[in-house]
Amino acid sequence: MTVFSLVIINKAGGLIYNRTFHEGGLNKLSTNDYLVLAGTFHGVHAITARLNPVKSAPERPLSNTPGVPGGILTRPEPPSGLEVLESENFRLQCFNTLTGVKFLLFTDTTQTNVDVIIRRIYELYSDYVMKNPFYQLEMPIRCDMFDRKLLSHIREINNR
Repeated sequence: MTVFSLVIINKAGGLIYNRTFHEGGLNKLSTNDYLVLAGTFHGVHAITARLNPVKSAPERPLSNTPGVPGGILTRPEPPSGLEVLESENFRLQCFNTLTGVKFLLFTDTTQTNVDVIIRRIYELYSDYVMKNPFYQLEMPIRCDMFDRKLLSHIREINNR
């Protein structure tokens, strides 16, 4: 079980962070490849978020409760877009924040609790990048403390 790499994409689809944790896992990509990956994934995510079929709610008697009509078309949850892409060699898990920043985590297909790992990475991002007074939104992440904490967390996971 291994975490291979992390890519963070801003809300406009630009690459703001990428880090490889396990050299032997995936093929090495150039900086240009990561830029293309970020832009392509952003577009695919936007398209898949719009593919949200309308579901008909079950018929129920009209009630006196305001806002509870019976038998209308509903979308119970907002569309999330592409969340997981799994191949025979790796798994890509996407965590989309409320601000539109996307965290892409590439792991081994046998890695468990990927959603927990990616949320912990988001916590580290919130604590060490977003609270950094020198960080400018939407710009590449250059924060040594974030790098150190992230590397420590991923090493702990990869050494299990």
